[in-house]
Amino acid sequence: MSKRELIDTGTDKRYVRRDEKGQFKESDDVGKSLAADRRTKAKTTVKPGQGDRGDQKKK
Repeated sequence: MSKRELIDTGTDKRYVRRDEKGQFKESDDVGKSLAADRRTKAKTTVKPGQGDRGDQKKK
């Protein structure tokens, strides 16, 4: 599974994953709901870079 990277286009921010060729595979817009989701406590733990599939518990 490829890691997510944050792309800031200047007008919006999005998390993207790239395929083996380096092309965009999937893209998620960072809106208010995703930003608010990062402020809540995690129930499901996942590896770093996989935050859209769960969260990481705060250390």
